[in-house]
Amino acid sequence: MARLTFWSFYVQSLCLIFSQTVYSVHGTIRYSIPEELQKGTIVGNIAKDLGLDVRQLSARKFRIVTEKHKQYLDVNSENGLLFVEEKIDREQLCEPIFACVLTLEAVTETPFNLYHIEVEIIDINDNPPAFQKGEIRFEILEVASPGARFPLQRAHDPDSSSNSVHTYRLSQNDFFALELQKNSDQIITPELVLQKALDREQQATHRLTLTAIDGGSPSKSGSIQVVIIVSDINDNGPVFDENVYQVVIPENAKKGSLIAKVNAIDLDEGVNGEIMYSFSDDTGDKIRKLFSIDPEKGEIRVNEMIDFEEMENFEMTVQAKDRGAAGIPSYCKVLVKVTDVNDNAPKIMINSVHTPIPEGAPRGTLVAILKVTDRDSKQRQAVYCHVSTDVPFKLDRSLNNYYTVVTDGVIDREKMPEYNITITCTDTGNPPLSTNKTIPVQILDVNDNAPRFTQPFFTMYVTENNAIGSSIGFLPAVDPDRNENGRLSYSILDSFVHGVPVSAFVFVDSNSGVMFAQQIFDYEQLHDLRLSAQVMDNGSPPLSSNVTVNVIIVDQNDNAPVILSPLANKGSAAEETMPRSADPGYLVIKVTATDADSGQNAQLFYQLDQPTDESLFTVASESGEVWTIRRFDAKDSQKQKIVILVRDNGKPSLSSTISINLSVLETDHAIASDVVALRDSDFWAHGARVYLIISFGIISFVFLVAIVILAIKVHKGAHEDHGDCCSSQILFCAARRESLRGVQKASADIPIPVNYQDVYERAAFLQTARYDGCPTSNSVARDFTLLKLHAPLESTTTVKDGSLLIDHTAKDPYSTVKETIQPHQVTRLS
Repeated sequence: MARLTFWSFYVQSLCLIFSQTVYSVHGTIRYSIPEELQKGTIVGNIAKDLGLDVRQLSARKFRIVTEKHKQYLDVNSENGLLFVEEKIDREQLCEPIFACVLTLEAVTETPFNLYHIEVEIIDINDNPPAFQKGEIRFEILEVASPGARFPLQRAHDPDSSSNSVHTYRLSQNDFFALELQKNSDQIITPELVLQKALDREQQATHRLTLTAIDGGSPSKSGSIQVVIIVSDINDNGPVFDENVYQVVIPENAKKGSLIAKVNAIDLDEGVNGEIMYSFSDDTGDKIRKLFSIDPEKGEIRVNEMIDFEEMENFEMTVQAKDRGAAGIPSYCKVLVKVTDVNDNAPKIMINSVHTPIPEGAPRGTLVAILKVTDRDSKQRQAVYCHVSTDVPFKLDRSLNNYYTVVTDGVIDREKMPEYNITITCTDTGNPPLSTNKTIPVQILDVNDNAPRFTQPFFTMYVTENNAIGSSIGFLPAVDPDRNENGRLSYSILDSFVHGVPVSAFVFVDSNSGVMFAQQIFDYEQLHDLRLSAQVMDNGSPPLSSNVTVNVIIVDQNDNAPVILSPLANKGSAAEETMPRSADPGYLVIKVTATDADSGQNAQLFYQLDQPTDESLFTVASESGEVWTIRRFDAKDSQKQKIVILVRDNGKPSLSSTISINLSVLETDHAIASDVVALRDSDFWAHGARVYLIISFGIISFVFLVAIVILAIKVHKGAHEDHGDCCSSQILFCAARRESLRGVQKASADIPIPVNYQDVYERAAFLQTARYDGCPTSNSVARDFTLLKLHAPLESTTTVKDGSLLIDHTAKDPYSTVKETIQPHQVTRLS
């Protein structure tokens, strides 16, 4: 025994001395370390042993992969040293009787390489032997013969064989000796051997101490008290049919399944022949948890599911003891062998995932590295793996049971921003089992889409007199890219409107695309605004799109009508005259007005506001012509005041008024209005004085030539024809005409008296400012039209249907025109 202890100590010392030895077996790097090393302890320079460049470890993603639940060892990617990551307890990691080897795999990427590493965990004597119970108590008949053997409880030491239980020692006594028995697995069982006959009357109880000693250096020990009670005669013990029962069961045996039935016979009668079955005292807790035995029938059944991958063989000792006093127990062994079934699906372990990957990545881009294992058999079982067919990825087999997932198609984030790659692995068992593993892969956006506006062009409306900073409209744009590539910025391209930068009119919020007014718009100055807007993303390089924007200025009724004629004399009422003898339907005056607005806001209507006598006058609501309704009576005043109101069709409506003082003359000649002082009119602008002088010069010259020609024609006619015409008075000549004397045809909307038709068709009578040409065929007097100038005129005059349309857009404060022609009357001689 001393010799055995010496050799155990020697072997353990050699293991500790060479615990850092490194050697390669069939391409496998192997290290040996003792258990219980502290965290951070260096195991070896794995980079040097594998011939790797330390400077490339991080770039190649060098790492340690293990199938265990815990990562006991790891590598420092900075220096390539393998170190202890988690404290290793050999007794928890491995079975005591087997060599404890921790299998690791070292993996490098770009390129992908796999190295096998084995780390042998050397046991140290860190556990003393221990008995399951603190005391062994059994009975021995006093008739027991010397040489009788009584198996004792074995001590348990979780250390390896060299540090496990090595021997037992029994305390000194006169009746019992200790013998050690070894089984095929070299496990020592202590047996108590009776040396001489017992005499209950001399000593009924014997107390012994059994000590178990392990083979460590220094050795450790544990003790138990053995209490032997000497009882009376029960001289026959149970005898089993077999000493060893061998059973084979599948690992998927159901709970409660019967796996074996042991049987023992006792030749005694009565209670001494009644047998009780149980597991022996040295049966471990794990076996008691997995199996149960019927104490009367000896049936052994399954308590819980058995896993072949955890343990393949079980050994249990069954005790049979009769019910008699001081019954002698008998023992048998039951060996249970577990067979493997295909109850474990393949296991997929994801070692590395490269996500996100950029869209447009080339075929073959590495996405993930995975390892597939199957626990069902020690022999490597074939496993087939594939990925789902609806994704642009494929699965390539690399080394042993490693696979790589790579791209195998076009990756477009705008079509699919994220993929769930489902990997299915199926074994070849019967029935086959499968495992699915889903790897989510994000697609990294690339700025491959230019932003675009939602419309090919935009039309926005803004009402004039708007507030500065008010919103005009929104320029919606979209970009299918994301993050910075999809963050949009809006701007207005530089351009000019009437020589003014467009930025002085509007601006656009760069973030929201909302367009705002930079100034107050005036429809009368600017009707619309055409500009170009741009949207740009924040990608690298940035992409952009342009769009045309039409901003329409909407008119408001912000201009009251402006009365162009007649003009008031120095701010007072306009002065007009007419003969008392005027027939009903006589055109007294035509009020002309304009409105700077447009559309409905510029549609004008005329009405009498304050007539002296409502029965005398009426006004055409659309043309502004003021007509007489009836003849003047003797009671009618010679001074009539007419107030004309001009309103537009806007909402709300705006209006202007003009007062006309009408003088009714007793003579047949209507005296013209007083001289209009052009320099007092506020309508003329200072800048138009030159144009006014030129216009008046041309008109005066034409008028003078016309008078001269007319005088010559009249003079010739006087000599050739002595008719009714008075050639000496050109401007005061009486003439007969079929039309109403001095009156144009009334507008359709004027209320006409009942007898208006008769009056209109009366014979012609003399009227001031009318000229009836002599009845000569070559006379040009019938083509001559007398015009009265009431106010400064624009350079162009339009005569339409016998009406004079005058634009008053300028004034000359130094010009005056005096005429004695009928007011606001245009007469064409024919």
